[in-house]
Amino acid sequence: MLATTSGLAYVLGDSIDTDQIIPARYLVYSMTVPEERAKYGQYALSAVPIEQAGLPDGGIPFVGEGETTSRYAVIVAGENFGCGSSREHAPFALREAGIGAVVAASYARIFYRNAVDGGFVVPCESVENLTAAVRTGDEVTVDPDSGTITNHTTGQTHALRPLGDVAPILHAGGLFAYARQSGMIAAR
Repeated sequence: MLATTSGLAYVLGDSIDTDQIIPARYLVYSMTVPEERAKYGQYALSAVPIEQAGLPDGGIPFVGEGETTSRYAVIVAGENFGCGSSREHAPFALREAGIGAVVAASYARIFYRNAVDGGFVVPCESVENLTAAVRTGDEVTVDPDSGTITNHTTGQTHALRPLGDVAPILHAGGLFAYARQSGMIAAR
C-alpha cells in the first residue's frame, strides 16, 4: 500500500525535460552530502520557461527565493514529462524539493524508470490530461492505491492508470530496497 500525497499542486505543460527539471550546471552537487542535497531542491524546475511556470498564467516560481523546498507537494503535467537525458537527478531533485507524486498525461520512459528505481517520487499517469482541470495552488490528494487524484478546490476526482508491477518497488522505497526485501539480493 502506497501513501497518499496531499498538498498544493504545481501545474506544468507538455515536454518538460530533465534539463528544465534540474539544469546540468547544478549536477556538481553531491546527492549524499546533506548540505549539497538541498541544492537539488533549491534549483528544481529552475529552468522551466516563465510561460510554463505554474500554468496557465505562467511566472509562478516553484521554489521561493533562497529556499530549498517548495510549498507544492504534487506536480500535474501534460504529455512526455521528463524527456531528455537519462539523469536520475531529475526525480531526485523533485523529491528534495518536497514533491511526493507527479501526475502526468505521459512520461518519458527513462524518467519514469528513474523515479521508480530510486523510489524518489510516485509517477502516476492520468487517464486524461489534467492541466486544464487543475490549477497551480489547488489543494489535491493523489491516492495511487485507489487510482485517483482529488482536487479539493474544485471538488472533482480524476482517474489514474494503475501502477501495476512498479507499485511494490515504490512501496519498498526503490529497486534495491525491493530486491533486498524480496530476497533477490542479500540484506545489508
